[in-house]
Amino acid sequence: MSVFSKKEGTTALNPKAMNQLGQGTVIEGEINSDADIRIDGRVRGNVISKGKIVLGATGQIDGDIRSENAYVEGRINGRVEVADLLILSKTSFVNGDIVIKKLVVEEGAKFNGKCTMGIQVSRQDESGNTKTSTTNDVRPMSKAV
Repeated sequence: MSVFSKKEGTTALNPKAMNQLGQGTVIEGEINSDADIRIDGRVRGNVISKGKIVLGATGQIDGDIRSENAYVEGRINGRVEVADLLILSKTSFVNGDIVIKKLVVEEGAKFNGKCTMGIQVSRQDESGNTKTSTTNDVRPMSKAV
């Protein structure tokens, strides 16, 4: 039996898998991941994860992020939407609005923007209608500059 064999017709997703973007690496474009992701480099675009996003101290995201949980040590220039827990470490800097359920801010963390906290979030859709939703049901992200 091969180490890499799998049953035909099945897809094996490892929920413990971690994607990693190393220091000195620059990605331009949107990143979508079913698993956790750690970023120590720079992303010019949106980052979406069904798991946790970890932004290391040397990491920078110039775009919006959306995830279940997030831990930020680096810099984000964009909107942050986290369905459960967002932790801003003492070295973090967020320049943009935050939509979260729970927030932990360490002394020294920097944040410029509006924070919407809790389950219910009201916003306008593209046609101008007001919509109330949970933080899991977020609006489409804007394109990164």
